[in-house]
Amino acid sequence: MKRKSIVFIMPDLEMGGAERIITTIANHLPRDHYRPTIMLMRKQGHYLSLLKEDVQVVDLGVERIRQSLLPILKQLRKLQPDIVFCGYGEVNAYLSIFIPFFRKTKFIARETNVVSEHVKRPEIRFFYRFYKNFHRIICQSDDMQKDLVANFNLSLEKLIKINNPVDFELIGKHLEGHSVPSEYKDGAKNIVAIGNLSSRKGFDNLLKVFSYLKDENIHLHILGDGADREKLLDLKKELGLNKVEFLGKKSNPYPYLKFADLFILSSRYEGFPNVLLEAGACGTFALANNCPGGINEIVEAGINGEIADIENPEQFARKIMELVNKNYDSEKVKNSIYQRFSKDIILKKYEKILESLV
Repeated sequence: MKRKSIVFIMPDLEMGGAERIITTIANHLPRDHYRPTIMLMRKQGHYLSLLKEDVQVVDLGVERIRQSLLPILKQLRKLQPDIVFCGYGEVNAYLSIFIPFFRKTKFIARETNVVSEHVKRPEIRFFYRFYKNFHRIICQSDDMQKDLVANFNLSLEKLIKINNPVDFELIGKHLEGHSVPSEYKDGAKNIVAIGNLSSRKGFDNLLKVFSYLKDENIHLHILGDGADREKLLDLKKELGLNKVEFLGKKSNPYPYLKFADLFILSSRYEGFPNVLLEAGACGTFALANNCPGGINEIVEAGINGEIADIENPEQFARKIMELVNKNYDSEKVKNSIYQRFSKDIILKKYEKILESLV
């Protein structure tokens, strides 16, 4: 049986949810059926080191997404893959208009966000008129699927919901030999939040919540970096939050998740938050903001987490106080995630989609 060639397209393999998913799929597709290639705008990022040796990497050597379209099209004409799997929303949008020129290739888009929340610029939204050219569009959550139908006139027939996978084996390896992070305070409750420091992640709202917890023995540790770092540091100073620390990016965030007393997701919207899945995979209970993006598909109330409205900061603060003083069964938290989102379960769904196309 001839192996089918599949090309994954991403800007880079820096530490992010979409990058992690593409790495996982490329690594674990059955090699008797598929030859995976990853095409990157920039050959950089932590996940490069995690790729299996037989995953070919094509470096386009461009900085901006808009500069990448012509190099992508040239490489696709050269490689003539059986399947193109594009895993980044803006690139998906630009590529969609050219799909009819590749008659022998099947194109899959994996959408990364609730599009109407994330894509505001009219010049980019224009390209979503051509999204129907994709043979399949993978949505990570019900919210994402409903949004594409309601706001972009896409047919349900092309939309496939596949949640994100969690690689428990990989997380286990990253936890081997690690103890409580040095930044965590003895005798205190340590809470962790992780994400890009941007408006989307809602850390400004989270800081406002912690203005109600200044007198409590609770420390918040925020992992990540981004454009809003200085703005958030200014807000921290303005609110007098001495127990909030910005720790920057961490190549291994899993010990911070495992040894936290609580994980908080403060986002204004999500696609399907990998970090919420990974907190559960580490056995850590979560409190998530009630936002679009599959939160209610992940959180099983009282088992692996709770959902509250962060726009009411005083009430959210009270919820934090309630949860950090409870004891939870970490194995039940892990099982809640494993039984629904483990790598093997989700990858079988991806394989089924690929088989249906070739």
